[in-house]
Amino acid sequence: MRFMMLMIPHGYETAPPDTMPDPARVAAMMKYNEALKDAGVLITLDGLHPPSTGARVSFASGKPVVTDGPFTEAKEVLGGYWMIEVKSREEAIGWAKQCPASNNEIIEIRQVQEMADFPADVQEAAAGFAELRERSVRR
Repeated sequence: MRFMMLMIPHGYETAPPDTMPDPARVAAMMKYNEALKDAGVLITLDGLHPPSTGARVSFASGKPVVTDGPFTEAKEVLGGYWMIEVKSREEAIGWAKQCPASNNEIIEIRQVQEMADFPADVQEAAAGFAELRERSVRR
């Protein structure tokens, strides 16, 4: 089972573009990242620049509308993620509990949808998805 662990750091929604992480926090997080790798569960991981450097594309009017960050209505934003492969939801939660997160951070855990999770008609509509995914991973 694949799970995405999403880091949600409170306060990051208003961080200026030049915000840099504390080196001691990065060092602690690297130890955690190495533990995930050494256990053979880590697929990929990345941190994200603050929302003030991002953009959102919404489609409420039926046409794309671009809004540059920061996003005043945002209450929670992503600061980074890990993609892991483990045997169960409980194992994913166990890994999240080991993260050296600070008291203003939350990790949301979401299982990745696998093609086998869908009924036959949805699998048929998504024909070619596995090949598309495989090609994008090899880039």
